[in-house]
Amino acid sequence: MELVSVLSVILGILIIAFPIMGVIAASDLIGLALLLIAIILLITGVSIMDYNTSGAILDYFLGIVMLIVSLIIIFNPNFFPFLAEILLYLGGIFLIIVGVVALINNRQGRFGFWIGIAGILLGVIYIVVGTYISDPIVLGTLIGVWLIISGILKFLDR
Repeated sequence: MELVSVLSVILGILIIAFPIMGVIAASDLIGLALLLIAIILLITGVSIMDYNTSGAILDYFLGIVMLIVSLIIIFNPNFFPFLAEILLYLGGIFLIIVGVVALINNRQGRFGFWIGIAGILLGVIYIVVGTYISDPIVLGTLIGVWLIISGILKFLDR
């Protein structure tokens, strides 16, 4: 679990750093953010398989779906206009789903509840900010913040 915590914090910092550099297009930024969350979900699924099989399967499923969506967004630029209306909400929707999954998977942990609540709250904030601002820097930063919070709380929960 320590590896997942450290990886989550590192990926969160990377996600926050990429929008600041401003070299990635909005679709690539959102695709990268979803890709990093998918990686965390897949690693979490592996790490909890021994004691929470149903939660691990849920993490695998959500991780694979997010992996596929992120790769389509990153590598198919023609797909971006098709998703333009919902793309800004996609990250928020996934954060909310990941938050609910974290609530289900981490019932026994001291901070698992707060990881889930952070995901749900940041997902709602992401959708609201995406509606009114639609700035990829802010949106990517929100995903990075969730990854950092999640990593720190998982580390404290060991």
